[in-house]
Amino acid sequence: MHAVDVDRLKGVGLAAGLEVVGVARAEPFHSTRRDLLDRKAAGLSAGMSFTYRNPARSADPTRVLPRARSLVVGAYAYRRRPVDKRANSTEPAGRVARYAWEDHYASLRDALGAMAAYLRERGCRAVVVLDDNALVDREAAYRAGVGWYGKSTNLLLPGRGSWFVLGSVVTDAELPPDEPLPDGCGACQRCIDGCPTGAIVAPGMVDARRCLAWLVQAPGTFPHEHREALGDRIYGCDDCQEVCPPNQRDERRFPAPEPGEAAEAWVGLLEVLSASDDELLERHGRWYIAGREPRWLRRNALVALGNVGDPTDPEVTTAVARFLGDADPVLRAHALWAARRLGAHDLARQLADDPAPEVRAEWDEAVADRSARPHRSPPGVRP
Repeated sequence: MHAVDVDRLKGVGLAAGLEVVGVARAEPFHSTRRDLLDRKAAGLSAGMSFTYRNPARSADPTRVLPRARSLVVGAYAYRRRPVDKRANSTEPAGRVARYAWEDHYASLRDALGAMAAYLRERGCRAVVVLDDNALVDREAAYRAGVGWYGKSTNLLLPGRGSWFVLGSVVTDAELPPDEPLPDGCGACQRCIDGCPTGAIVAPGMVDARRCLAWLVQAPGTFPHEHREALGDRIYGCDDCQEVCPPNQRDERRFPAPEPGEAAEAWVGLLEVLSASDDELLERHGRWYIAGREPRWLRRNALVALGNVGDPTDPEVTTAVARFLGDADPVLRAHALWAARRLGAHDLARQLADDPAPEVRAEWDEAVADRSARPHRSPPGVRP
């Protein structure tokens, strides 16, 4: 094994497109393991797998590479210029979180791979890890001095904010570590106040049962109490990042690049509802879709359509009516909610005698909702 020049190593990553590169010791993340176990026991993970699946593994870099000595951590910027809703289209559109507009993880992997190749050329072992359950990326980045934990749990880079994807090269090279950064949020809690569902239940603690970014990925019935808050979103949620002052300053100081030609900031809701399973997986397969079942994308689209669809548009009501007759009771239940939300009560009544538990539960929610909140419907829509 040859000596590794850490400055040259970092330069390789920066030249490959990384914003920041830092180094940490490949020691177990004991505090992170405890946090994962405690939050899972408290129900805050909401059945999420990822690093919660096996905290003993995801909090120990030596599970990735035995005899690992160092972590070389990189941050890749994914902020792009805002994109207006689909040009020249009157179709209702679903909003996509910025990190999912393009496959930024592919660019991050390439940049980390360049550093791994540099290490291997010098006789070191090196394994690239990112965006899976092998390692808690944010903790590795925090320990490597890349950024500090914001109250939203996002990692914030000094002077740049949180619009970054993170990953590591786990290596047996002995490299000088960087120092972790102190907290930079101070008394600010705009992310806590700005969360549309109150999912940030304490500084640095998110209840996934309320987090829209997780709920659009989770299987099952979308929680009734958070459907209106979903608004026009179909995948992800950026609210806690958009209100963050460092991110707002970054927007002003560093003009974002244009999105790539294939970027998808908005998705046609009627297109999602009319596409086949194969078409949906081909178009959106790089998103996390539980069990690779496109039904969950359709579920999200029905909720978003109920929130932003035009009740006078026959294409909207036709789409809802089609799913009121769908073979999937979960989709029938969400179509029932969308129909009621749009004021299409005549359509909704066709499911009045539907025996499926999911549909019956939706009717029960509707009755309770009507009693508790008689004026919840938007202007122009019958309660």
